[in-house]
Amino acid sequence: MTDKHPYYLRFRTFISNLNYMIQIIERFLKYVQIDTQSDPKSKTTPSTEKQWLFAEELVEELKEIGLEEITIDDNAYVMATLPSNIEEEVPIIGFISHFDTSPDFTGTDVNPQIIENYDGKDIVLNALDNIVLSPDYFEDLRQYIGQTLITTDGTTLLGADDKAGITEIVTAMEYLIDHPEIKHGKIRIGFTPDEEIGRGAHLFDVDKFGADWAYTLDGSQIGELEYENFNAASAKVTISGKSVHPGYAKNKMVNAISIATSFLEILPPEETPQRTSGREGFFHVHHLKGEIEHAEFELIVRDHDQELFEKRKELLQDITANLNRIHGDCISLEIKDQYYNMREKVEPVMYIVDFAKAAMEAVGVTPIIKPIRGGTDGSQLSYMGLPCPNIFAGGHNFHGKYEYVPVESMQKAVEVIVKICEIVGEKFDGADIMEENNDDL
Repeated sequence: MTDKHPYYLRFRTFISNLNYMIQIIERFLKYVQIDTQSDPKSKTTPSTEKQWLFAEELVEELKEIGLEEITIDDNAYVMATLPSNIEEEVPIIGFISHFDTSPDFTGTDVNPQIIENYDGKDIVLNALDNIVLSPDYFEDLRQYIGQTLITTDGTTLLGADDKAGITEIVTAMEYLIDHPEIKHGKIRIGFTPDEEIGRGAHLFDVDKFGADWAYTLDGSQIGELEYENFNAASAKVTISGKSVHPGYAKNKMVNAISIATSFLEILPPEETPQRTSGREGFFHVHHLKGEIEHAEFELIVRDHDQELFEKRKELLQDITANLNRIHGDCISLEIKDQYYNMREKVEPVMYIVDFAKAAMEAVGVTPIIKPIRGGTDGSQLSYMGLPCPNIFAGGHNFHGKYEYVPVESMQKAVEVIVKICEIVGEKFDGADIMEENNDDL
């Protein structure tokens, strides 16, 4: 049998894909077993020392696979380069993921489970605590029947957000190094700390990164391609009360808890995360504490539409003003904008979305273009001069014990990265597009 025989070629492809999948699994398992949980209370960058361990190990791995211009700065931002292998001058593109995991659920002692050839039934994550990952509740599971899933053991999060993205970027770079016949321009990759606490792009050096545009690998299910996200703000309401013996409290006591309750009752009850979807915005109270003398709560404000976003903040200000008139200026409100909808910065250069869409279609992935109901480093980076749509990384049920990722989705994400590099390297008419969009870039 010759090496050009169709059966031989099919067998060689099968073995290549099998080795490819094993490589992805091993790399991902290594990453998720390093605790990189961020801390919103910390004032440092990165917010936790344990993120340094991952960043430093990542630097060594990038050296081993043969990347160049590898740097790690004083805040643990990691960058590296895959040099161009073509003579033509084409745009420099980047791929970015974050290595911290959410503070919402423990990421210590992650013990992943591998479910081969998933049969579509309940997956017992932890028999002792009766923790079950069920398709009856998490319906997305059914689309992965027959695939290999990586899950938690029911006691921690998994960390696919966003170590799946890092796995995919590093694997794609290694694949391109091993396959120089795939023509591409200069590729930059970057890995950031503290995305989960909203600081992932704060100290990202866009000029140093030097890309014309980039993609974050931080989406969820296979096919997601996003260039819209929420406009976001945080708000803190503080209420000062007066404690008086309840038997003699008439017209004297100011109960901070009661006032806090009144404030929250005015917020539209249907505009909460659990009652909204798509482009619908919301108010989300996530911390609340109080006693008679003092009460405070924190909430986030989200909306894709800029005008509606501003009206939401105005509503908080109006409620504060009205209750202060009633209760005597005992309420203070602090609102801070966090990030904005990147659509404004991406739409003028929509061809960067088109490249990703074409790449997905070329490798057999159906693009799912929809707004992100959240934020991503890409939104802040877009406003810092680096247009940055978001591509799927493959995971589901982030930030909790039911998190899982199909290996085949990670494999497809790798293929999408490689194909984007190939499309830009071989088919990009740089002069025309860059000239037409120079002002926007």
